[in-house]
Amino acid sequence: MGAVVVAALVSGCKAQAVDSDGKAQPPVRISTTKPGDGDKKGADNGSDTSDKGGEKPGGADTPAAAPKPQPKTLLDRGASGPQVRELQARLRQIAWFFENPSDKYGDSTATAVKGFQGKRGLPRTGTTDTVTWQKLLGMTHKPTKFELYSGGGIPPSKPDPRCLNGRVLCISKASRTLTWMIDGKAVSTMDVRFGSQYTPTRDGTFEVYWKSRHHVSTLYDTAMPYAMFFSGGQAVHYSSDFAATGYNGASHGCVNVRDEKKIASLFAQVRNGDKVVVYK
Repeated sequence: MGAVVVAALVSGCKAQAVDSDGKAQPPVRISTTKPGDGDKKGADNGSDTSDKGGEKPGGADTPAAAPKPQPKTLLDRGASGPQVRELQARLRQIAWFFENPSDKYGDSTATAVKGFQGKRGLPRTGTTDTVTWQKLLGMTHKPTKFELYSGGGIPPSKPDPRCLNGRVLCISKASRTLTWMIDGKAVSTMDVRFGSQYTPTRDGTFEVYWKSRHHVSTLYDTAMPYAMFFSGGQAVHYSSDFAATGYNGASHGCVNVRDEKKIASLFAQVRNGDKVVVYK
């Protein structure tokens, strides 16, 4: 076949080809559809697959988004108990709560929670809900016993067996408590602190060998009121520093008591020769 000559009709949208003998060839249709435009009809059955009325192809409805559950309230003003103490201790770890933890949810706790919530873009309700609690858990560690009771009042440890007979100053390093016991019964309990790692309080069984109401240390030139000596220069005595700063400090080996009224009463009852048990 010879070369094909194409004659384009400018006024139309088709062209007709003729061969070298002048015979007409089948018309060639020139599409005016832009690239990417497709027939809206289905290729096989002519069904309309366009999106109508929010339906997907095939007529499936778009599922509605599930509503977010509302945060559940865990703690609010007036609440009490160990979880309140843990909340306060955790807030104290990140400098939102500045008091010693207790088990009472009052105004100072609500103010601390509000501040924490506002900093994290949460509603400032002052109420501890599930979202607030999870945020706090993610930023803090589980409080230690001493963080939970930074202001004292730790429940005393189980008495050492050596404390169960006679008149005994039963001193537990685990709970940081001194319990005055007579014949196995607790008469009174008070918070105590001990020496540092460089000047540790000695463990063991001792006896009170000297009492000194207005004692002053010749070694450190510090007051040691209501001193009851039990091992060399180590004594049970009142400490104004302990009363002021709590467990942030340490003694030089003595057993410091923070409550002056309690140790004054204890000093009046203890006699030389009474047993002292210091245990971990």
